[in-house]
Amino acid sequence: MSKKYGFLFPGQGAQYPGMGKDFYDAFPLFRQIFEEADDYLGRKFSDLIFEGPSEELTLTKNSQIAIYIVGVALYRLLEEQFPSLKPHTCAGLSLGEYTALTAAKKISFKDGLGLVKVRSEAMQKACEKTQGSMQVVLALSEADIQSVIDQFNPPHPIWIANLNCPGQVVIAGSIEALALVAEPLKQKGAKRVLPLDVSGAFHSGLMKPAQEELAAKIAQVPFHDSSIEVVMNVPGDYVRKAAAIRQMLIDQLVCPVRWEKGILNMAAQPLDAYIEMGPGKTLSGMNKRIGIKEPTYSLEKVADLEMLRELLCNC
Repeated sequence: MSKKYGFLFPGQGAQYPGMGKDFYDAFPLFRQIFEEADDYLGRKFSDLIFEGPSEELTLTKNSQIAIYIVGVALYRLLEEQFPSLKPHTCAGLSLGEYTALTAAKKISFKDGLGLVKVRSEAMQKACEKTQGSMQVVLALSEADIQSVIDQFNPPHPIWIANLNCPGQVVIAGSIEALALVAEPLKQKGAKRVLPLDVSGAFHSGLMKPAQEELAAKIAQVPFHDSSIEVVMNVPGDYVRKAAAIRQMLIDQLVCPVRWEKGILNMAAQPLDAYIEMGPGKTLSGMNKRIGIKEPTYSLEKVADLEMLRELLCNC
């Protein structure tokens, strides 16, 4: 009986200069994906990914594109190196959802790149317009956090943005609103309320202008049927129809990311193993916090390919 694998793709914040460079130097297919991206974007985006500077790469309009390119290139390389290693289900955190849809054959690489370009630029503009940010709240339930937020919004714009794993909830809103809720959240029982190094209030109502711009682009892009399943952020569940996938991508900009729920629904299949593809090991760490018993592997460096060879040999 064939094994079932879940492929996971990270979101914005995981980027760093030099990510993917060892693959680029070693594998022609990896270079080809970067060259396709450079041609489409009309600039040497690969130079920014490999050389930075970090401040430029971290900008929303750049980091999302960079992570998408690296994630797709890693997936394509995995296809080439291990033809028998196919995903049963793909999922991505926030921006990573576009990489997941590409890996699941729901959208083409170029169409995905076009969507990510519009998304990242629209979100960058919204960030500059609204002056928002995000904070992570540790060891407090969603219900308790919502009860505090409801005391301030309205008039102060603030929302739950990410439900990542047990004891870790991210909130997003205006700088003023985040300052106002920090102490009440601690009084409610939060162990810590920590600022995140992000430039905007993602997955909140402050992204409404970006949502409208993205929706127009999504309407132009063809989505395809495939046998690979996709778990999406907004419902934290499987989404199969093209119309629903489109709507979930649009809603995702202003709705909470229900990552923990999505992983638990993937685990209910059940899956035999998970592979995180892209910079960092954030999603692997979240799987541990969520309580996933099956192994989660990370594909970030060329050396990780040997780990996958061992995985296949043990199948």
